[in-house]
Amino acid sequence: MTGDPPPPAADAGAGRRRLGLGLVIAALILAADQASKWLILTVVMAPPRVIPVTDFFNLVLTWNRGISFSLLAGEAVWLPLALVALALVICGFLIVWMRRAENALIAAALGLVVGGALGNVVDRLRFGAVIDFLDLHVGGWHWPAFNLADSAISVGVAVILIHGLWLRPGVGYSSTGSANGDRQQARGTQTDDRVET
Repeated sequence: MTGDPPPPAADAGAGRRRLGLGLVIAALILAADQASKWLILTVVMAPPRVIPVTDFFNLVLTWNRGISFSLLAGEAVWLPLALVALALVICGFLIVWMRRAENALIAAALGLVVGGALGNVVDRLRFGAVIDFLDLHVGGWHWPAFNLADSAISVGVAVILIHGLWLRPGVGYSSTGSANGDRQQARGTQTDDRVET
């Protein structure tokens, strides 16, 4: 029957493939993030300075002791270790989710988040802070400096949210504006009508 669930062996194989995909993407993001930070720290920012790239984008060198986009920044000695521990716990949960992901898109998005989180973990362990160097600005207003790891995390989270809200089967709206649930209810009504006649 077409509606039967896949056999456990096939499901386990798909889970391993999704886990493999997510881990490969995480490793690539981690490597790219660390390479970009090494380049900024040892080549581009020697000495540290502001390098205008466009009218709205600069390269800078900042040290973020908080989380993404400098949130929760502080000077407490325990903060980097607490953030490392929190990031590792979250990565553990995301890796479990990666294996159980419903499709390759979600596994890839989780890989982006895990790779970005681990890139920032490496910085905290090495320096006690995260290297940020991308500076977007408009009319004198600057978005908090960020890095490749932050970008990967943001893209991964955005993909997961978009998939959950609009792309997952059974979620969203028809072209007439009615929810999928309304269409299912209409199908149920038609079935009931046939039974009554």
